[in-house]
This record gives sequence, structure tokens and C-alpha cells, in this order.
Amino acid sequence: MTINDLGQVGLWTFTFEAQPATRVREAAAELEELGYGALWFGEGLGRDTVSQAWLLLSATQRIVVASGIANVAYRDPIAMAAAERALGEAFPGRYILGLGGQRVDAVSGVFDGYPMPPVGRPVPMMCGYLDSMDAVPAHGPRPDPAPRRVLAALGPKMLELAAERTWGAHPYFVPVEHTVRARETVGPDAFLGVEQAVVLDTDLGRAREVARAHVTGYVEAAPHQEANMRRLGFGDADLVGGASDRLVDAIVAYGDTDTIRKRVQDHLNAGADHVCLQVITADPSALPMKEWRELATALL
Repeated sequence: MTINDLGQVGLWTFTFEAQPATRVREAAAELEELGYGALWFGEGLGRDTVSQAWLLLSATQRIVVASGIANVAYRDPIAMAAAERALGEAFPGRYILGLGGQRVDAVSGVFDGYPMPPVGRPVPMMCGYLDSMDAVPAHGPRPDPAPRRVLAALGPKMLELAAERTWGAHPYFVPVEHTVRARETVGPDAFLGVEQAVVLDTDLGRAREVARAHVTGYVEAAPHQEANMRRLGFGDADLVGGASDRLVDAIVAYGDTDTIRKRVQDHLNAGADHVCLQVITADPSALPMKEWRELATALL
């Protein structure tokens, strides 16, 4: 797999988790025909990342399917290595394993009542996880080519690890300024695939409020995202008591397709190889097929 196989624009979504398998297959097949280069999907508490990847890959013929991300707190490296090999063998050159995770206790309320294992400091933990995956012997066929790996990387140390040990980095919930810094850190050769949240609505007041709910939810629930925003120069005025207009406008592109096209180009100019668009709507569980079709017409 090369960077060109993904194209410059893909999609990122959590919404497949809430849909019946039949609907997911239909949507994935249509998105492939619309011309998107890659489908990135999150992992919450719906289908696990391996099942979701298999469902999407089996419903399509060409599009790249990427976990964004497979949470290392959910499964041990033996299980992850075996799944990576199986998906890579069954769908050669079409699967990207995005790895990431955080301390389970860092996401307030989400995992209450779930017996989750503790995770240590992010960079040593991820380095050890990669070491363990690489050490798992293959008792069956090895995929050729081997699937690409990327890391969910925000801070400089994780970005450096992504460049050293994997194909590259998949930053999530980042402004263009982060893309500039990320490219400087990973160097010219590493893959850089950036998630960009978008609200496709020409009523700018309504669009900004949908965007604000998305941004506020992340900075309140995910300390690693708040820490990244502070590294980028955002302070209490932007982060405490709800997301400021400045922060919302930096994280989410909202308005018409021209506005979204410009943000995509800004990331590409800043050093991204690929931008995966996460469409945000007032109903986070609904498949945004209308918006995905409109964006494909405008951007692909």
C-alpha cells in the first residue's frame, strides 16, 4: 500500500457502530463507488475493531479500511497481531491498523462498570505493545504485503515513535497548526493522515453550535486532548466552561463545501498526506449519507 492508494480525502466515522450490519455493508459499498480513498472508523463500545474492519472490507472491493483507532486497552498484543495478519491475508493491501489508547480512567464515566485493564504511560506502553506484537510467532500464513500500521499520535514523543516504528501518524481532533508541527516532527517520509471534523450546514449559527457540542465533549472528557490544545496555545478561556469560538473554529470546519475544501487544502499544504473527514450532525448515531454524497461531489 502506498500513500496514493488512500488518495487525499477519506472519511472518518463512529456511526457504523450504531447501525445494523446490512446497513453498514450498503453504506460502505456506496462510499467506495463515490470515490473516497479510505474509510476510517473509531472504536467505542459497539462492534470491536476487528469485527468492524472485517465487515467493511468484505462489503467492498478496493477502498482502504483503517482502524482509527484500535484501542490497545481492549485486547492484548497476541490477539491484535493475529487479527492484523488475518485481515491482511484476506484483504491484501487494503487494511491499515491504527493503534492508540489512553488510561481507561482518563475518560470520565465512559467505562464505568466495565472491567478494563490499566494502561501505563502512553509512549513506553505503546513501544512495549509494538514489541510484543512483533514477537508473536506466525502459526499460519503471513500476509504479503504486511498491513500498514499507524499510531494515534498528538504529542512530539508519540509522533516520533510513530515515525520510527510504524508507517506514520493519525492525529485526531487537531487544528492545522498541529499538522504543521506533526510534519516537522515525523519528517518528510512518514505518512500523516489527519482527521478533520466538519459540519455541512450553511446556517453558520446552527453549524457552530453542533460543532461546539462536539468540541466541548472532547475537551471535557479526554485530558489528553485538552493537554494537546494547551500545547498549541489554547488556555482556560478556550477550554474551561465550554469550548470558545476560537477553539471551535480551529477544530471544526463548518459551512458550505467550499469552506470544507479550503480546510482540507490547508492541512495538505501544512504537510498532511491524507485528510479523513468526520461529518458531525445533531444526531451522532445517524449515518450522514446525504453529507457524504455532497462532499464526494464537491471534493473528489
